[in-house]
This record gives sequence, structure tokens and C-alpha cells, in this order.
Amino acid sequence: MAGIIVYVLGKDGEFNKNSLGAISKAAQLAGELGGEASAVVVGESFDDAKLAELGKYGAAKVYKVTGPEGVAQPVVDAIEKIAGENDIKYALFGGGLLGFEIGAGLTARLNWGVTAEATGIRAEGGKLIVERPVLQDSAIVDVAYKGDGGVIVSRLNAFEPNDSIGAAGEVVDTPVDFKDFSLRAKLVSRGVQEGADVNIEDADVIIAGGRGLGEAANFSLADDLAASLGGTVAATRAVVDAGWFPYAGQIGQTGKTVAPKLYLALGISGAIQHKVGMQASENIVAINKDPNAPIFEFSDLGVVGDLHTIAPKLTEAIKAKKG
Repeated sequence: MAGIIVYVLGKDGEFNKNSLGAISKAAQLAGELGGEASAVVVGESFDDAKLAELGKYGAAKVYKVTGPEGVAQPVVDAIEKIAGENDIKYALFGGGLLGFEIGAGLTARLNWGVTAEATGIRAEGGKLIVERPVLQDSAIVDVAYKGDGGVIVSRLNAFEPNDSIGAAGEVVDTPVDFKDFSLRAKLVSRGVQEGADVNIEDADVIIAGGRGLGEAANFSLADDLAASLGGTVAATRAVVDAGWFPYAGQIGQTGKTVAPKLYLALGISGAIQHKVGMQASENIVAINKDPNAPIFEFSDLGVVGDLHTIAPKLTEAIKAKKG
């Protein structure tokens, strides 16, 4: 039986969405392998009652480690200890720079294989097979592990949280003797991205603008439409490179990966580099005057027409519907 452990990151009293998605995925996979999923939280931001809530997402055990928050090496120390004392063969991270750093350290420490940018995982023959994009996301390959264990760092928003999997998790106080070098780095402050009002990675509704908007001033069309739907605004790389929109709102291979309930694209052609950042959206609607735009190939609803006319009318219709 192979267990799967997930590192859970938190901020301002709430758990990171990608961490919760990773727990839910780990619970599903662990069940198929005949093991269990567990979570590890390093720091002092959450009490036992809050930690036990991770059980709803699938964590049978929640290992509570008192130590520095937001830095990689203490987490490596913690998972090395926990994995060594329990039947844990895989570590899953919900994406992000910290996940990459911890995953690399854990790989070196435990001599486990590592796969980054995972978009899918399945259980097969008693082991995990990881799916990840290659060749600029034009193909998907399967990755298996030869050794005793594996580290998996997923792409952001690859897995959706499910808070109806289990009951309260068992909180286990876990003392860890941190290595001297693990305590040399400290989290001084958390930076705040400028140029975006909300975190587009967590948004349920995204109105994304492309070069078809014509100029930066026309992003007001996206702003108005987003306001009517209670969503947020994002952009393509071409728009960001042109200086029309801040990088914090860029979606695509060199930007962020999103999975909202509604993704509405205004004047976006749908190049493969952009597609990989939003293809997991639940509903994709595209407005473009070019009937041959690639984005129509993977949209749930496509509207061929002038967005400068359609977007304002759509905004008015939504406002009227809301009364």
C-alpha cells in the first residue's frame, strides 16, 4: 500500500486552493493504490480545529509541524521524517515556485524521481503514472517512477478541490529536528502583485482581452463586462508585451494557468501558448470577428462579430437581467 503526502500552504487563515486540489487528487489516487492521503502543514498559523478541516478534502492524517513558514528546507526535513516513519511513497505539490523548490530538495534527499508541471495523474499497476505536457504543450507524455517513490509538482489549477470526501482529519503533532542549513533562510515578508485587483488563478469568472481590442483604452469593455458578471479581467501575452495590461493578469504558457467556471475571450485568436493556460475552464465563450480563429475550435460557444459592438450590448443585457 502506497501513501501520498501533500504539503499544504496557507495565508491569512485560509488554505491555498491548489493545495486543497492536490489533497483531493491524492485521496482519490491513494484509494486506488490501497493507501491513504495525508497532509503536512509547517508553521503556527492554524489551530487543530482548522487543520482537521483538511480531512474534508481527503486527508486522513494532518501532520502538524511547528517551524518556519514559507521556506522550502524545513518542509523537506518534515516530509523526509514523515515518509521515513510511514508507508508514504509519493509527495504531491499543488504547483507554484515553493512547490518546485521543495520538490527538488525532497528528490535529492530521498533519491525519488520527480515530475514537474503535471496536468494529470492516474493509478496503474499499483503505481502512479504522471501526465505532463512537452514540446510547448503540443503533446502529452506519461512518466513512471523506477525507484521507491516519486515527487509530483502539478501545474497550477490542475486539480479541483473537493470538500465532501471525508470527515475531520486526525491531527498529529510531529516534532522535527531541522538541519542547521534548513533554518538559515527566513520569510521576511509576502509580496503583493501589483496591477491586478484579484488573483485571477482563483477567479470564477474571467473576461480576457486580446489584440482584437485594438488598444489599451478598449480594455474598458472588458472591465465593464467583468463588473456586470462579478468577474475579473485578464489578458494574452501579446497584449501584455504591448504594454496594454500588467503581467500579473497574463494567461498562457509564460503567464498563469486558470480554470474558472466561465472564461470569456474578447478578440483572442487562441494560439497554443494561450490555450494551455485556460483550456481547463469549465465554460469557454469566444467573441472574434475572424470565423477561422483557432479559439473557436475549443470554445463551448463562439460568436463571430465585432466585439466593440457585442461586448457593450452583452453588458447592458446582463445588467438588465439582474434588474
